[in-house]
Amino acid sequence: MAVAIERLGMKGKQDEKVTPMKVREKPGAFLRDIEEIRRRARQHIERGAVTEGYKADREAVIGILNEALATELVCVLRYKRHHYMASGIHAQAVADEFLEHAEEEQKHADLIAERITQLDGEPNFSPEGLQMRSHSEYVEGNSLVDMIREDLVAERIAIDSYSEIIRYLGNDDPTSRRVMEEILANEEEHAEELKTLLQSIATDEAQFTNLPRSGRSS
Repeated sequence: MAVAIERLGMKGKQDEKVTPMKVREKPGAFLRDIEEIRRRARQHIERGAVTEGYKADREAVIGILNEALATELVCVLRYKRHHYMASGIHAQAVADEFLEHAEEEQKHADLIAERITQLDGEPNFSPEGLQMRSHSEYVEGNSLVDMIREDLVAERIAIDSYSEIIRYLGNDDPTSRRVMEEILANEEEHAEELKTLLQSIATDEAQFTNLPRSGRSS
């Protein structure tokens, strides 16, 4: 019996020796992957954040982001004009909202420009062709209601186009996707705020909504 127990104890010790060896195999394989990652990181170091693991079409992504950048810049300009041109009984509150949106759109533009440079691209701030690159339009509007409506239309366009960009990026460029997701969430907030503004002054500005666009004046 003592011999059997001793043998069983020896077998237990042997089993204990086997288990750590098996556990060490996995870290060993992972470490080999780490070494490969380190090797790749040293190659083409001038590319910065763009590594061999980047799956998207970099040039295509830069082009798309530059279109989003143009969209944000046009929105900044439109909101700025509306801020200064707002008039009427509700003008001050709406003008403040326009200014807040303009500042937030500028932050969006900065985020996009920063991401473009991280991809080793060049953010296009050129005024030449800005409206052609932009997804949304620069529409001045004749009345306060017109301004709010045009801004709401622009926000809805941005929501749709940014949603498409996010789907396109998918898992191939998760960093750019997260940037656009953050911006999209803010654009959705803008749209809701503008909808609320439009509803709140619809009665007071009814004469502008009932007249044809060409017959409206500020």
